[in-house]
Order: sequence, then structure tokens, then C-alpha cells
Amino acid sequence: MPFIGDARQLHPRRGEAAERCRLGLSATGWHGPRMFGTVEIPIWLFALILLFAAVTFASHFLFPSVRWFFRRRAERLVARLNTRLQRPIEPFKLARRHDMIQRLIYDPAVTEAMVEHARKEGVPENVAFEQAKAYAREIVPSFSATAYFTFGTRLARWLSNSLYRIRLGRFDRDDPDGIAPDATVIYVINHRSNMDYVLVTWLVSETSALSYAVGEWARVWPLSSMIRSMGAYFIRRRSRGALYRRVLARYVQLATDGGVTQAIFPEGGLSLDGRAQPPRLGLLSYIIDGAARRARDVVFVPVGLNYDRVLEDGILIAAGRAGRRRFRPPIFRALFGIGAYLLRFVTFRTRPYGVASVGFGTPLSLREWSAGREEVAVEALAEELMRRIGAVIPVLPVPLVARAILRGARSETEIEAMVDADMAALAACGASLPRRGPRDVVADALRILRERRLVTGGAEIAPVAGKAPILDFYAASIAHHFERPLTGP
Repeated sequence: MPFIGDARQLHPRRGEAAERCRLGLSATGWHGPRMFGTVEIPIWLFALILLFAAVTFASHFLFPSVRWFFRRRAERLVARLNTRLQRPIEPFKLARRHDMIQRLIYDPAVTEAMVEHARKEGVPENVAFEQAKAYAREIVPSFSATAYFTFGTRLARWLSNSLYRIRLGRFDRDDPDGIAPDATVIYVINHRSNMDYVLVTWLVSETSALSYAVGEWARVWPLSSMIRSMGAYFIRRRSRGALYRRVLARYVQLATDGGVTQAIFPEGGLSLDGRAQPPRLGLLSYIIDGAARRARDVVFVPVGLNYDRVLEDGILIAAGRAGRRRFRPPIFRALFGIGAYLLRFVTFRTRPYGVASVGFGTPLSLREWSAGREEVAVEALAEELMRRIGAVIPVLPVPLVARAILRGARSETEIEAMVDADMAALAACGASLPRRGPRDVVADALRILRERRLVTGGAEIAPVAGKAPILDFYAASIAHHFERPLTGP
């Protein structure tokens, strides 16, 4: 038996047949491998097959179960929230983002705009469709009640109380529940700081969940995903494309028809000089355009905000001097400021930046406003809303003292006398004033201004060289109360 290992040499045909059997071949060709034969593949290919198998298993079995689990939890959370919220979360706000995008891009008005865009630009209609779909994906939020009420509002409350002493200003409503339950409520707010989002979100959290119109500044990852989960929708302030405007208009109208509680800033951006800016009419015009066919009434609630310190004041003033609204905050300076504040916080050396106050004005019903009018003029509506907002912008210590210093007061006695006279004049107009007397108001404001090195110390008080524009920024926030006292609704 010494030649068994070399059988193919002794019997070539038999050896060839054995080799064919081992490889699954026959004399007539390929008959496939044996059922329990061994197949050799590279490790990378084996790992890729396992990965594909894992993804397939997860997408068909695991992910649907996980989504169902979290969906059920979210539904139970919404059911509990709706029992305590004055204005329950509407089904429109809870719709899946994919479904909302599909509903928007197949809307007849949007389809018409696609055809017109394709004709005007000379592109195929499927290209216009993809463009509209991209706009819809950019605009439509993905609201999460869990993120909003278990994370967002708690963070907003902690951040607001950490940075400021919160005060509720003027409240021009005798009946807090006087708005019809089926009406769509839209809060219209003056825009002083990016803290506006945080402050109003917390203060209104017992009433409803707000859907904000947010500018392009927040369209950066991961901030954009977090903002979308809070129910906000993105808008391009400077877009002039008809197709984009139609997609945005239809989303705003569908949300308003669905009863979604919204918050908008009519000024369209932060104030660069401290004064309320002229309103931009885009979002208001979209809401008015759909009013004729809307079963629900729309009620605008004016909201006025003011701060003893606006965190971005230096950046805003510099942008105002440059004459351009497009600006980016210096990221390293912002990170340094956050780090310094956190260091003071953990060492228990933090002190609030002063008072932040919010006033709520008399609501305006669009149905009542348009009664008897053949056509609703968006300009007149915007002017009335801004007037009501201005009437409830709170008067705070720092703006009062900054106004007195800029008018020439150079001692605490002179400043106190001017502040006393201003407070008396504003009280007669019904403005929202500090709860303390002039002496405490002046002492508190001077402490803040001196800590920021905006005014000199000692017996003579004056603006530090180069800091007068900052004092003017704060004094301007209440200037309209003196120029034209705003009383009544």
C-alpha cells in the first residue's frame, strides 16, 4: 500500500474522477457543490455578510419593535400631558415627519408651484419635485413630546433661573382661559436675545407646546436635530424663490389649520440697537392668506421681553455699526464665557445677570379683526401687533439707570431723582415697572453696570470710555414708552 497517496499517478482517469467528485463536477459538467460541502471565503466577505444579516434583522424585526415601544410610551406621555395642559397637543403636531413631508409635497398648491417653477426655470418637473421635497425636509420638524417636556422645559427652567431673576410683567388678560378652546394661538414676541426661546418655552410650558419659527443660524448639526425635536421649523429669511415660499406658506397654513400653538418673531431677527424693529410680513401674510377657508379662529397673543443684560449685546451692537445683519458669534469667546460661568457655578460664585421679565398683552382675534373688512391688510395687522407688544415690554432697572446716565445724571442722588420721575410718568401710562422703589432699583442697576465695567465708580458716575453705545442699547429698549405712551389694547 505504499502508493495510495499517489493514486492519481497510477490511475489517471480514476484520480480525475475523484477530483471532479470533490469539486462537485461530473463528466458532463457542473452539478453544484455537495449539500454539506465546505466553501472557503475571505474573512472580510464573511464579516460583510454578517453585517448585512444584522441590518436586515434589525430593520425587519428589532427596529419596528423598538419604534412601537417608544411610540406607545410617547402616546401615554401625551395622554397624561393633555390632561393638565390648557391647550392639548394637537394630532397634527404628533404626525410622523415622513407623513407630513409627503402631505406637504403632494399638496395641490405646492404641486402647482412645482409646475410653474419647472416652466420658468426650464427644468424637468421631476427636478422641481425633488427641489420641493428638499425644501419640505428642511422645514418640517420632528416633534418629540418626551424631548420637549422631560428635557427641554426642565433645561429651559434651570437655565432661565440660573442666569436671571425671572419676573412676570404686565398681563393684559382678565380671563386666562378666555381664548376659545378650538382657536389656534400664536404668540408674537419681540426679539431681544436668543434667550427668548428658552424663557418663553418655560413660561408657556404649563399651557401648551410651542412650535417656533427658527432662522438659518440654527441649521447646524447637532443643534438642528435637537431644535427639530422641540417642534421648531426652519425658515430662510432671505429666500426669494417662489417655490420655497409656497412650500413654507403651505406648511404654516397646514399647522395653523391643525391648531398648532406657534411662536413667531415679527421683527425677523434680533434687535441690533435695542429698539423694536419694523415687522416683516412673510409669516403673517401666510397666516392671513389661509384665514378665509379656515374653520378655526386665530388668536395672536403679544409678548414683550426685556433683560437687564442681553448676553449677545456686544455682538449685536458691532453688527449694527457694520450695517449688516449677517453675523456669527465668536465661537471661542462664547466657549470661554460658558466655561467661566460653569466654573463660577460649581464653585458657588455665580450671581444672576439681573432681571429678565416677560409681559403678555391683550390677545387679538383674527376673526374679530377682519370682521367688516373686505380685505385684511397685513401691514395694518402687523402694526397693531407691534403696538401691543411694545405696550407690555417691561421697564427694568438697568434700562432706567442707563437712560438717566445718558441724560447727564452723575451721582446716585441725581440718578435716583430721574428714575423716580420716570417711574412715576410710566406708572400713569400703565407700563410694567420694577417692584422695588427707586433707591433699590438704582443700587441694583449700578452694581450690574460696575461689575461689567460700563460705568465709573466713586462719587461721579459716568460711562466708561467707549461703553456709551452699550448703555444706549439698554436705554433704547424702553424709549418707546416715553416717546409715545402705549396704553390699552
